[in-house]
Amino acid sequence: MNNKLFKKCLALLGVAAVILIWLSRYTDIDIALADWMFDSSNKEFVWRHNWFAVIFMHESMKIALIGFGIALVVLVIVDRYIFPQFLSSEVRRGMFVVIGALVLVPLAISVLKASSIHSCPWDLARYGGTAPYLRLFDALPAHAVAGHCFPAGHASSGLWLAAFAVFWLPARPRVAAVVFAMGLIPGAILGWVQQMRGAHFLTHTLWSMWVAGLIIAVLARLLYCSVGGQEIGHGRMHVTNARAD
Repeated sequence: MNNKLFKKCLALLGVAAVILIWLSRYTDIDIALADWMFDSSNKEFVWRHNWFAVIFMHESMKIALIGFGIALVVLVIVDRYIFPQFLSSEVRRGMFVVIGALVLVPLAISVLKASSIHSCPWDLARYGGTAPYLRLFDALPAHAVAGHCFPAGHASSGLWLAAFAVFWLPARPRVAAVVFAMGLIPGAILGWVQQMRGAHFLTHTLWSMWVAGLIIAVLARLLYCSVGGQEIGHGRMHVTNARAD
């Protein structure tokens, strides 16, 4: 990602951050959606123990995404140590961005969660728990315990897929933008299901998407600088056959 495109990405992330701060701090969208998903008569989130939400979307999909990530790591290891130049130089460089996102996106979100004071919806007094509802930048009341539920962790299992956009940078930025947006969809779906279960608010997932976008942009920029300003990719993923001398 060249400097011009990187600055555009930072500008878009800046605008997105302002919108997210407004949503998190000054609107009731989180509470409105959580109220809609909460069954007040039974005092629980209807989807909290649903098989599809718990077993398939929360457990099986996470395992599948981790397995896919491990497969990519194995591919790079094979290319490096077993079949040198199995991948083209373009693909190899792009894979390091994807694998970097695979590691750093969930890690960064986990660190943010560990230091967060915000509680999950199902832990709030409003929904049968004991924790207070806190908006972004609110202070933790003296009697309350930090909830460690912000931003959305489960969504990060899929958000790193947006890093595949790097294969279209910087030659085809519009295609890269489409691929990036499509790559966010799996994580967004995982986040939405967690909202239905009462595990997160909408803005928790949106902030995770923002963090993923920032990390991927920085990785793409660092890669571009590391290869002396060469293009990372042209939208084609080449595989070359290794030949014996």
